Amino acid sequence: MGNQRQAQAVFETLCKALDERHWKYEKHPDDLVITFDYRGEDIPMSFVMAIDAEREVVQLFSTLPFLFGRDKRVEGAIATSCINYLLADGSFDYDYKTGTVRFRLTATFRDSLISPALLLYMVAIACRTVDEYNDKLLMVAKGVLAPEDITADEL
Repeated sequence: MGNQRQAQAVFETLCKALDERHWKYEKHPDDLVITFDYRGEDIPMSFVMAIDAEREVVQLFSTLPFLFGRDKRVEGAIATSCINYLLADGSFDYDYKTGTVRFRLTATFRDSLISPALLLYMVAIACRTVDEYNDKLLMVAKGVLAPEDITADEL
């Protein structure tokens, strides 16, 4: 039961930090989840941030709004692998069976406190990373960009 109390405290810290920055989001307090949308340079993004009391982690997800077709599944695997190699925080999860791509970033609160700064960092890095790569992944999915070229500028 202590995990639930700590998870609730993390949820309240998250909401307070976002409220102080006048961030628009939806609270789902029964599930310890918030959802928000972010508009970057091109493709609109949706995020889910969940506090998992049992595993004692904060999880931030964004599922990209397109799929890799059956004929581009290998390219999707190569592209997400190339991107993940460069990322310091978070990763793009790729489901080869469905062609779905999801960004994931986690932090643990086991035996520790999570600061508002860490939670805001998670939001910022997730928004920036998804915005940086969602259009490139879409171009690979459409066959406009080769997967090995997705990170050519960054190597």
